[in-house]
Amino acid sequence: MPLKWLILQAPAARADTLSDLLLEAGAQSVAVEDANAGTPHERPVYGEPGAAVESFWPENELRVLLDEQDDEAHFVALAAQACGAAPGERFAYRVEPVPEDDWVRSSQAQFEAIEAGPGIWIVPSWREPVVADALNIRIDPGLAFGTGTHPTTRLCLGWLRARVTPGCSVIDYGCGSGILAIAAAKLGAAKVCGVDVDPDAIRVAGDNAQRNGVVALFRSADHAPQGRFDLLVANILANPLRVLAPALAALVRPGGQIALSGILEMQEAELSLVYQAYFDMRVFARQDGWICLEGLRR
Repeated sequence: MPLKWLILQAPAARADTLSDLLLEAGAQSVAVEDANAGTPHERPVYGEPGAAVESFWPENELRVLLDEQDDEAHFVALAAQACGAAPGERFAYRVEPVPEDDWVRSSQAQFEAIEAGPGIWIVPSWREPVVADALNIRIDPGLAFGTGTHPTTRLCLGWLRARVTPGCSVIDYGCGSGILAIAAAKLGAAKVCGVDVDPDAIRVAGDNAQRNGVVALFRSADHAPQGRFDLLVANILANPLRVLAPALAALVRPGGQIALSGILEMQEAELSLVYQAYFDMRVFARQDGWICLEGLRR
């Protein structure tokens, strides 16, 4: 499959956050390189080449590996927004082709196994587990949302670790790569389902479940499973969570529990109020400005 490099510069302090964001958006990999060896310099801040320049302290160059058909402007817009650009402003950037014999090596070299929570490791298929008896989940980066690098995924993994009991039923709404459903199955859940609006995510999640040797059912949102579950986890975003509140509540049995993430700390009060109609809500955990809300179904 033909690939290309999207190359942009960003403040060094935000390079890791931007890498996570771009990977979760579907980039194949992100390589971070020192752009200026620690000296102030001038560069276009936002806009096309030729825009006004400003002096900035050290920044990094992000080399983002994309499929040829990916819209690089979409990824640039995400990066600009994350760095505080005004609406309509963009980073200056360039695009370079990737020689076919280099892209696999370039992609895989960026990823090691990562510990996404106490005793939970996300391991690319080409790596060996760091801790053999840990909860190791085989997920390759860039296939669908959920590779263990984003704080919201880590928060949800921590919640599952704390709440899954042997034999319980779990539904992962907005399953992406299937990472949370797979974790639930590995933690002992007897019935595990995943739901997503993206057909590619459903396919990828099914492949990942098979790779991890667990049984989980993945379906489109239009064909969501019937019945009520002991646990529901939804790592989406605040706006869809707000709209989906009645539908998600209907999937949790009385006395069951829900976890919601993809929520910024500033959105805590609003989302808690929406779900308070169905659940007794509280904050489970916080990380890097994100929160995981949990609720007990009444």
